[in-house]
Amino acid sequence: MATFSVNNIAIKGISCCVPKNTERNIDLDILTQEEIQKFIDATGVEERRIVTKEICTSDLCCEAAEKLIKDLNWQKEEIEILVFVSQTADYILPVSASILQDRLGLSTNCIAFDVPLGCSGYVYGISIIASMMKATGIKKGLLLAGDTSSKLLSKSDKSTIPLFGDGGSATAFELDEKADNLLFDLGTDGSGYKAIIIPDGGSRNRINEDSLKVVNIEEGISRNSCNLVLDGMDVFGFGISQAPKTVNKLIEKFEIDKEAIDHFVFHQANLMMNKMIVKKLKLPVEKVPYSLKGFGNTSSTTIPLTIVTELKESLTNDNKDLIICGFGVGLSWGTAKIRLDNVMISDLIEI
Repeated sequence: MATFSVNNIAIKGISCCVPKNTERNIDLDILTQEEIQKFIDATGVEERRIVTKEICTSDLCCEAAEKLIKDLNWQKEEIEILVFVSQTADYILPVSASILQDRLGLSTNCIAFDVPLGCSGYVYGISIIASMMKATGIKKGLLLAGDTSSKLLSKSDKSTIPLFGDGGSATAFELDEKADNLLFDLGTDGSGYKAIIIPDGGSRNRINEDSLKVVNIEEGISRNSCNLVLDGMDVFGFGISQAPKTVNKLIEKFEIDKEAIDHFVFHQANLMMNKMIVKKLKLPVEKVPYSLKGFGNTSSTTIPLTIVTELKESLTNDNKDLIICGFGVGLSWGTAKIRLDNVMISDLIEI
């Protein structure tokens, strides 16, 4: 069933790591100054953090995890599950989660696996790790979610380069009989899979001699078949339609008092889209934080990154109810109601 609850699992901490390297959209030479200003006004993205060649998503998530473990004063041998949510794994195989288990010095009794989801991945990841911890009795777990989308983009594609940034996160979970139920609504519409896609490089279309040939699609958009393709209009239509539906479905199913929710944190797709979602849901704008301005769309990192950068002061030494919602590549979506009870919000890490 796509709408469900998981009890006795508490979120204990959230940490994020971003690259030090900053790219400002105003400095891009693939857009005119007029185009740049229109883009910034529509998306809200002024600058993005971009990894250097040697840094991978796993590196960002590893730094976030090390910081969070230290801040929580956890013993590493107590962590028995690690889930890595990312579309930019280190290798085709093995899974990055197994590498991270070793890098972090976790026990060999630790369950570790990857989940290759994007924009909805953080919500899906919470549902997966919470469900497994509840089912097995595992007491402590880590969800690592992030992406280095810049590695997938064509530098000559004005439809993607100014939008996407890089980031990684770590979220700590603990078995706790006093914890509020985690509530979920998840869904998928695979008929729209082509809206966000990298055509070549998988088993369906193996890399061949034509895969790396750069093709001019239209003015300002050139890419090869191993670069990310984003159908902006289809994704926009999907987002403004599906995000309000999934939030309302969760609220109605569990009879949630919308007025009692302290913050609504949406996937940071773009400002215009999110403002339309907020308007459809009739939400107070002061309850909806954004991190788009300084980080852009960081895929599965956007929700925890927004919490860390925009809500740290609000959540420190307090109890807050949040509704979080991710939507995009797949096409897929996920909404959750979570309680953050004196949660540890680590300071943002830059590497």
